[in-house]
Amino acid sequence: MMTGVQNKGSAPDYAAIKQRQQATWAAGDYAVIGTTLQIVGERLCEAIDLRPGERVLDVAAGNGNATLAAARRFVDVTSTDYVGALLARGKERADADRLPVTFQQADAEALPFADGRFDVAVSTFGVMFAPDQDKAAQELTRVVRGGGRIGLANWTPDGFIGQLFGIVGSHVAPPAGVRSPGLWGTEPRLGELFAGHRVTATKQVFMFRYKSPAHWLEIFRSYYGPVNRAFAALDAAGQAALEADITELLCRMNRGGGESLLVPGDYLEVIVTRR
Repeated sequence: MMTGVQNKGSAPDYAAIKQRQQATWAAGDYAVIGTTLQIVGERLCEAIDLRPGERVLDVAAGNGNATLAAARRFVDVTSTDYVGALLARGKERADADRLPVTFQQADAEALPFADGRFDVAVSTFGVMFAPDQDKAAQELTRVVRGGGRIGLANWTPDGFIGQLFGIVGSHVAPPAGVRSPGLWGTEPRLGELFAGHRVTATKQVFMFRYKSPAHWLEIFRSYYGPVNRAFAALDAAGQAALEADITELLCRMNRGGGESLLVPGDYLEVIVTRR
């Protein structure tokens, strides 16, 4: 979760952590949440200036927001994720829109592609959750040719989702020794992850639009793996406490008044030009 820090000493058991993460993202049905984020993929594909015919890789693609946005721009896109059920949902969407996409199950930390295979790699709120951040960044840069681009959308640690994960992490401890995913939403950490390459980052806002705080909580508790699993790990008293803390955050950040829920979620739109 967002509160994790890197411990000194022995390295974390990334394989075990990744296995638990995979089960978490397979819980619920992330596609229900993911489809609401489609505009982020569209924005990212415009920001990275996709050109028809380019070879594009979507890493940790989920149900395919950036994948579909890229395919609509007549590129040759390969969509990857380590949760096969999410790729299946992305394929359903691509088929419905008659968009040609290659789908392949793959780990962001061990991409099964040759060096320089792609002109562009993208990831929207995906690769930032890989437990071994340095390895994931190395893989992104490895599979992109020199002069190619990497486009990312990463939640910031102090925005709505960053605060949400902070709350969840205060009730259910994150894996020991793993860096916070929210670091991908900070320019200093991006500079470390992509040292030697040109990095530009622009703060953007995605608006979470729901009927009410209770509606948001119902959807995320049912379908968003990290929230779903957090509630499942707690007893009744713990669940009530977590619900109260999340509801307080939602009400505090709500810009919709009493009629609806409108919460701004800050994220960084990142373009890395590979040298």
